[in-house]
Amino acid sequence: MISDAPVLQQSSEPAESGGASSRLSRYARPMLGLLLPVTLALGWELVVWSGWSNGRLVPPPSRVFATIDDLARSGELFHHIAATLWRVGLGFAFGVIAGTVFGAISGYWSLARRLLDPTVQALRAIPSLAWVPLFILWLGIFETSKIALIAVGVFFPVYLGVMGAILSVDRKIVEVGRTFRLSGFAMIRRILLPAVLPAYVVSLRVGLGLGWMFVVAAELIGASEGLGYLLLDGQQLGKPAQILAAIVIFAILGKLTDWLIEVAAAPFLRWQDAFGRAKET
Repeated sequence: MISDAPVLQQSSEPAESGGASSRLSRYARPMLGLLLPVTLALGWELVVWSGWSNGRLVPPPSRVFATIDDLARSGELFHHIAATLWRVGLGFAFGVIAGTVFGAISGYWSLARRLLDPTVQALRAIPSLAWVPLFILWLGIFETSKIALIAVGVFFPVYLGVMGAILSVDRKIVEVGRTFRLSGFAMIRRILLPAVLPAYVVSLRVGLGLGWMFVVAAELIGASEGLGYLLLDGQQLGKPAQILAAIVIFAILGKLTDWLIEVAAAPFLRWQDAFGRAKET
């Protein structure tokens, strides 16, 4: 018994070191995503500092972050961020609900797909700015038209993602459900929903990205607050640092909200034995 104790202790040391290294790699992996933007920012800062460029049209990161700091100290920045987040949040919610409902109907019932899908595909080809005058005429120039425009941008990728995912469900799995005489609701809950969920999460992320794009179009017209208004104000007053500051904040908020969707969906996708998940572990 005494001679076995060192053996057990030695065998536990590799396991502990392996667990520590896996935890380290888990924390280090997200940091790799910062490598490229930080390298580019430092490189441009060095170019301007060395005098190779005056940085007038493309200010260095130090000047951009100084502008962000000034806006934050005045309280103006948080006011604009809150307004934009409110619009994107409401537009995203309405767009997801409508896209999910109509996408599920078109994917599950062939008759509804023949009736709805040609019209939806035609509307999808309309540029975002083309909706602006119509929404202003119908809904006014205030918040309702802006939220409606964002919802339109979110609707189409969610609709296509849900419909395409339902249509791509393996027929053999559906036949198994019919063999076990599952009801319509049970078929949806136990077969269609798990099969559709991975593609649905992707469509949510794409829709959110388009929501951030459409909010710029919404805030460039008839807005007195929001990050899009900061862009327009910087362009009219000739402030490239303010324009870049708004773009940087858009990028940060877009990445954070995309990450929130990814984290929220992760518990529902643990059953996946996908290639990407195997490479990460």
